[in-house]
Amino acid sequence: MDLTTVIGLIAGFAVIILGIAQSGSVMSFFDAASVFIVIGGTTCAVIISYPINELVGMIGVVKKTVFTKSQPVTETIATLVSFAERARREGILALERHMEEIEDEFLSKGIQLAVDGTEPELMRSILATELDYLEKRHTSGQGILSTSGALAPAFGMIGTLIGLVLMLQTMQDPSTIGPKMAVALITTFYGALLANLIFIPLTGKLKRRSEEEILIKELMIEGILSIQSGDNPRIVEQKLTSFISPKLRRAIVEK
Repeated sequence: MDLTTVIGLIAGFAVIILGIAQSGSVMSFFDAASVFIVIGGTTCAVIISYPINELVGMIGVVKKTVFTKSQPVTETIATLVSFAERARREGILALERHMEEIEDEFLSKGIQLAVDGTEPELMRSILATELDYLEKRHTSGQGILSTSGALAPAFGMIGTLIGLVLMLQTMQDPSTIGPKMAVALITTFYGALLANLIFIPLTGKLKRRSEEEILIKELMIEGILSIQSGDNPRIVEQKLTSFISPKLRRAIVEK
């Protein structure tokens, strides 16, 4: 589980609720009609904007963003270096006996291609194609969240306009103006809250996760090709550490 996402969401809602509670009732900020307009309207607009297969896949993307903890790049480098040492010592075919140690499906596929004797250029092409489609899936997920973040405030404004129209229809009774104005403004509050606390931050987190995963996959491709070509494990390590920051390189050296 990604703790920063969970902590941020919980803390964000807690701050808002505590802020409201300091000067009024939290329940006064709940209005069922406003919830329907903002959440329902945003959901329907997103459904119109994207095909069903992308929307279904979005559930897995968000789940991965919030609940999956990415593997440290240093562990990936250590795994590839250990495989390089085994291939150097026992031959590349010996790696097949250690395939069960690999949890990452992309890395497992790459090692299997290397063991099967696939030509380096063909192997790079196969893995690069898979990486391209991974990036496209992530981009689609980012687009859905980004669209939701843009639409939520818009539907908040639509709800406010609806509330103002209803308020103007009862102007003859001044006692109804205050409550109806409050309800009208709540929809704008809901739209801004959803956009700025959920959709936009999750879009940023997903983009960051995507960049990290693509970097690790590119690192894996270079490592697998080096292993297949029979490079010295130290050379493999030098190639792979060029992908990461000097601070992480020092951490690997200290190990």
